[in-house]
Amino acid sequence: MHTAFSFDGWGQGTRGTPRDAYRFAKGHAIGIQPYDAKGQPLRRVQLRRPLDFTLVSDHAELLGETRICDTKGLPGHDSFVCRLNRRFPKLGYALVNSQYASRAPRRMSFCGENAADCLTAESLAWRAIRDAAEEAYDRTPACRFTSFVGYEWSGMPDGNNLHRNVVFRNAVVPARPANSIEQPTVEELWTRLEEDCLDAGSGCEALAIPHNSNVSGGLMFRDVRSDGVPLSRADAERRAARERLLEVTQHKGDSECRAGGADELCGYEKLPYTRMDQMASERMWTPPAPLSYAREALIEGLRLGQRLGANPFAFGLVGATDTHLATPGLVDEDRFVGHAAGTVNARLAIPPLPDRLDFNPGGLAVLWAEENSRDALFEAMQRREAYGTSGPRIQVRFFGGFAYGADLCAASDFVAQGYARGVPMGGDLPAAPAGAAPRFAVWALADPGTLDRAGTRLQRIQIVKGWIENGEPREAVFDVAGAAENGAGVDPLTCSPTGPGAGQLCTVWADSSFDPEAPALWYARVVENPSCRWNAWACLEARVDCADPAGVPGGFEPCCDASVPQTIQERAWTSPIWYTPPVEEKP
Repeated sequence: MHTAFSFDGWGQGTRGTPRDAYRFAKGHAIGIQPYDAKGQPLRRVQLRRPLDFTLVSDHAELLGETRICDTKGLPGHDSFVCRLNRRFPKLGYALVNSQYASRAPRRMSFCGENAADCLTAESLAWRAIRDAAEEAYDRTPACRFTSFVGYEWSGMPDGNNLHRNVVFRNAVVPARPANSIEQPTVEELWTRLEEDCLDAGSGCEALAIPHNSNVSGGLMFRDVRSDGVPLSRADAERRAARERLLEVTQHKGDSECRAGGADELCGYEKLPYTRMDQMASERMWTPPAPLSYAREALIEGLRLGQRLGANPFAFGLVGATDTHLATPGLVDEDRFVGHAAGTVNARLAIPPLPDRLDFNPGGLAVLWAEENSRDALFEAMQRREAYGTSGPRIQVRFFGGFAYGADLCAASDFVAQGYARGVPMGGDLPAAPAGAAPRFAVWALADPGTLDRAGTRLQRIQIVKGWIENGEPREAVFDVAGAAENGAGVDPLTCSPTGPGAGQLCTVWADSSFDPEAPALWYARVVENPSCRWNAWACLEARVDCADPAGVPGGFEPCCDASVPQTIQERAWTSPIWYTPPVEEKP
């Protein structure tokens, strides 16, 4: 998530700093735009429940430029670009993006000789980011809150999103963040991380987390490097080591799977374009490029693993907000205030609807760790014992193995047996015993909600399988607990849930179609009952009456548009469990 240190958030009027973001994550209220003539915020926001951990990931690009444009007296503050962004933020956003979202990104002309002025300002911003994380981190045995130092590398060649969030294990970090102006390819990003961190002998450790593959134009998951050279085994191993996780959902849409196929739930929160640069023009729907979604890439990784001897796309799944309001975790549909990310301007006035209809409040990352500390959480990321949600605090356990009993869900030591007899989400199954099929134990607990807003009950658990058959990718979705047609719904007049649902679901499922000679993966998808989408909540709060044309205020016309979805089914996606056939030793 981003703060006023990011050029696009600052241009949209965000004043919250990294310190403010961590305060917000801990449960404190903060003010957001617009501000009155005295500089007082006209809105305040607060989480219903604090977060356990947060990564502030401001754009590494333009860190110095943003500080210059925002700070009177610094060289370049009165430049044309800075004045344009202060007065016309949407126009400035388009201008700046066109300059660095290309195959030859460059710094602003006001940066001075050899960009010295911007580099000086960047160092001040990077120091402030690190200091804010250090101040927020609870090092006491209580482990109440964990802050991570990091940034976003925002590569966008020809408008195709290749962004990575970089998270560091501890306070030992490089002197400067890598950025796509100086390191325009992901391989150069990894090289900088290796030289300045991983191989520096300083105790620095880092991971890169790709996000928004849905608007990457199909470039996020290719079988060639950025220079067009086919991937080698060493390339695959390098990527698998550097990128252990993938962001499956955030405010700019869902990146799980391609809509329009046999899996009807793949239509969830899909953006109507295939590249990031199409967002500004709000173009009509364009078909997504191949390999734009996580499921496609995960299965492609199995195929490449067979060919190369290493799987470059063996990543776990997490969610995030990508908010540009310094408000991590502000994901409740009924409290959505937008994200202030470039194309929506709430800098001077509160818009009728808080954001574009194709955006959403974003999601959360969940980690299974021994304690809420940097070391424990980073280790969970490394071993991919992670999952993402679309916002609700659904709890999920997912284990795979060959020795689980059908009665495991009734056992008081479900989790202990899950670890002892198999592997958790993010793990790799061992070689299959002769004639045995893998069994998967999955348990989910509905978000209980809060005193003022009850959580939504669960509809079903699904297991998604991907595998390679005769060299071709295959996928299937199995309903393993609960039921799709359970009679649940939503009262459109009140957004109140109707019908039955489950507080928790659990099952042990065996894959009867398992082929021990075929590489495969499985992940769990937990689906809630239907609930109101954020736009339905906004229309309800505004008391829009679609039966009376006079009862539809300006800007609220989408409330009465039948093509705009009013309900959603929120969900959680676990990291996969993989199976790789053993390689026969040649004599």
